[in-house]
Amino acid sequence: MNTERSVQEVYSPKSICFGCGPANENGLHIRSFEEGDELVAEWLAEPHHQAFPGVLNGGIIGALLDCHSNWAATMHLMRKRGESSAPCTVTAEFHVKLLRPTPVDGPITLRARVVDSGDDRATVEAELLAGGKVCDTCRGVFVAVKEGHPAFHRW
Repeated sequence: MNTERSVQEVYSPKSICFGCGPANENGLHIRSFEEGDELVAEWLAEPHHQAFPGVLNGGIIGALLDCHSNWAATMHLMRKRGESSAPCTVTAEFHVKLLRPTPVDGPITLRARVVDSGDDRATVEAELLAGGKVCDTCRGVFVAVKEGHPAFHRW
């Protein structure tokens, strides 16, 4: 497990998001790190994350891919704008493909990259790998919110 501070720990240490919030005692605690033009995370499932013995729950898969992809968009927009703080972004849409059962008996790797972006949004493609295979993929659009939105200044 990476001992450096993740993007979530650096830019949103008080976040209570179920998927990626460091301050959510019962959350998934996704820890994402920049690697070139990708955002990468490694995560370990616990027994209560299973859909049935040995296989990760589809809702957990969706949460992992959604949050990790959202952070890929956030980091991209922050760098693109030349800002030093992360813009608050939200999911506008995301589509997950469950390609095969996702095993829970080892590390799960998340990889996400921005494939298109505008001034306030980014389209991200991501994949979830387990047991050396791509098990699930995601494509989504994530938008930086403006003042007045409930997520504005949530970090």
